[in-house]
Amino acid sequence: LKPPFPAGAGIYGCPTTINNVESISVIGTILRRGAEWFAGFGRPNNTGTKLMAISGHVNKPCVVEEAMSIPLRQLLEDHCGGIRGGWGNLKAVIPGGSSVRMIPAHEAETALMDFDSLSALKSGLGTAAVIVMDQSTDIVKAVARLSYFYKHESCGQCTPCREGTGWMWRVMERMATGEAEMREIDMLLDVASQVEGHTICGLGDAAAWPIQGLFRHFRHEVEERITNYRAGKPFVQGATLQAAE
Repeated sequence: LKPPFPAGAGIYGCPTTINNVESISVIGTILRRGAEWFAGFGRPNNTGTKLMAISGHVNKPCVVEEAMSIPLRQLLEDHCGGIRGGWGNLKAVIPGGSSVRMIPAHEAETALMDFDSLSALKSGLGTAAVIVMDQSTDIVKAVARLSYFYKHESCGQCTPCREGTGWMWRVMERMATGEAEMREIDMLLDVASQVEGHTICGLGDAAAWPIQGLFRHFRHEVEERITNYRAGKPFVQGATLQAAE
């Protein structure tokens, strides 16, 4: 409980600095080289360096310290050996950790790894934990899995989060199999908007944003899955891609 604040009385009752390790680790270099040097990286309002952790369908997953505003495609090609199967095999990228909205391949082509560029795409830099998904990804199931994570992580203090994360996860599981109904798509988005911004901490937002990103860019896939389920057609991952080819 605060106050007292950690800077006055933190761990063991002693003054305690609480900050991101990444921020603390770069302070020494900034003091040695100067603020202007550090601000020389990136674009205005998006300066400095950033630890970027790239996982998923790249040839070499890694963690690198890079300049802010590096193009996302350059980041993936220079440090990760590119997308598994080539850039044309990219489906979507979650650029800032599981809590931010995904962007599709055509937006990833020109996106910059900074706050302003990704905000303009209705996503965010977040923790710069880049999750890459190629065409083999069941993107609906992937978001359902993220929904379970946030449901599990909810402390239960806030009613919108306590009730909403579990409800969103259960609906997402039905979306993934196609058992949901079309009207539930808009209902799900409405519930997500009611959870977003109405909780004490940011976990409610984090639970809502992956779902919003999915339906912003891949709503057609969910609708097709529901239609096929109603028609008795079994879902086969990759069938849509093969048909397009």
